[in-house]
Amino acid sequence: MTVRKWLSRSARSATRAAARTIAFAALTSTLSILTSGGAAFARDAGNSQPTVQTAQTIEAAALPREAVETLDAIRAGGPFRYPKDGVVFNNFERQLPARQRGFYHEYTVPTPGARNRGARRIVCGGPPRNLDDCYYTGDHYQTFQRIPE
Repeated sequence: MTVRKWLSRSARSATRAAARTIAFAALTSTLSILTSGGAAFARDAGNSQPTVQTAQTIEAAALPREAVETLDAIRAGGPFRYPKDGVVFNNFERQLPARQRGFYHEYTVPTPGARNRGARRIVCGGPPRNLDDCYYTGDHYQTFQRIPE
């Protein structure tokens, strides 16, 4: 093998490696943007943790009827319609304020016509029956609206 052929193979290999690196960097930054929730949360300049924007609130009276019924069931401590209601919500999406593990619990808001649990949920933080720190999502954790109590 001549030096000339070796260099051209080496140069082609380096070019392919650089292209893969650039493509990987573009892919990871795109995924980071997509999974961050975009406008669903903002970062405080002094805090690296995402926080729910204060403008995103919804009064209980403006919630769907099924959501109001779910809030009533949470306040009463049950009974709940679905076995998974009340399980720990881990906040993997980091859309809600950071709290210790086990702080948040999720509850299904029935969706009329859905044959499964649907996408609507209420997530409440703190002790059971506490409605001081609750959020509504109509799109399966993509966005949250705080429910002021």
